[in-house]
Amino acid sequence: MLNFDDILIFFNINQLRKLYDRLPFVDAAVTQETISCLRPDGTIGQMIICKDEDGEIQCPNNETIQSQENKFSLWRWLRNFHNDMAPPYYADLGKKANDVFSKGYHFGVFKLDLKTKSESGVEFTSGITSNQESGKVFGSLSSKFAVKDYGLTFTEKWNTDNTLATDITIQDKIAAGLKVTLEGTFAPQTGTKTGKLKTSFTNDTVAVNTNLDLDLAGPVVDVAAVLNYQGWLAGVHTQFDTQKAKFSKNNFALGYQSGDFALHTNVDNGKDFGGSIYQKVSDKLDCGVSMKWTAGSADTLFGVGAKYALDQDASLHAKINNKSLIGLGYQQKLRPGVTLTLSAAIDGQNFNAGGHKVGVALELEP
Repeated sequence: MLNFDDILIFFNINQLRKLYDRLPFVDAAVTQETISCLRPDGTIGQMIICKDEDGEIQCPNNETIQSQENKFSLWRWLRNFHNDMAPPYYADLGKKANDVFSKGYHFGVFKLDLKTKSESGVEFTSGITSNQESGKVFGSLSSKFAVKDYGLTFTEKWNTDNTLATDITIQDKIAAGLKVTLEGTFAPQTGTKTGKLKTSFTNDTVAVNTNLDLDLAGPVVDVAAVLNYQGWLAGVHTQFDTQKAKFSKNNFALGYQSGDFALHTNVDNGKDFGGSIYQKVSDKLDCGVSMKWTAGSADTLFGVGAKYALDQDASLHAKINNKSLIGLGYQQKLRPGVTLTLSAAIDGQNFNAGGHKVGVALELEP
């Protein structure tokens, strides 16, 4: 039975270890096994038995079966609760709802993505996209290699705009939860060079990330932070242009998240307002609602979207907004590592006028 101290610990995530230490785990020399058993009320339950190196069994009596089940179930729930409540970065606020509206759609393009990994551990990602309206074909290639012993990751990128990029990342080595990335780009045809220093830090209470533009004429400093308290989120995002000596961004956000629900509202520069709601209705159905409005404008953009899993390999996607723009998508895993996405954008207000868009995407991953 949990006492009052256990309840206090339950509400203090930072002291979960105390509860963990009081759970009936056994030494490494003893193995655990879950078996069916008879509860005192005559119903069938489960209990954990322990076997030592000689195979001897130590069984709890029937009175402890229910409390043992509850205690292990509580710990599993607390562990999941602890993981789910880690705050996202500012850019990821409302991500679950945004994914409902964005993933599974590729309007007006033909797209092919390929991911593979060499025996030496180098990951390669390549993609090609053909835009149906402009006829432009865009391609990209990147390689990624991780040195896990040192927490280092090296990434090289190239695209058909002839831009080269290099990223060097070190994570969890300087401090736990801290990630530092040095990013550089170079365009040979123009000689343009850019550099950025990015840092991010996260724990159970706060998620902070910074972005420093390495421009000698006057760097742009970008800082964002999100605080978490029992699932409630408060975020701020600001950007300061040192060359112009003024703030170019002042954004604020509030929200709430749990395992199957997320609420997000934001105000950008005091004039752009937005909000989203995400709900996992069931194991197969995810729903999202999104709204945007700009001060001084009577035009409000409102949309609803849903994703329905037909089975573990196929899903349907649909969305519509108050301008009668309809998006439909179908995603099918043809075989392990091969995913086909078909999508269509329909203008409901001008259905007979045409101008509708279709898209096809094929993802290959070994």
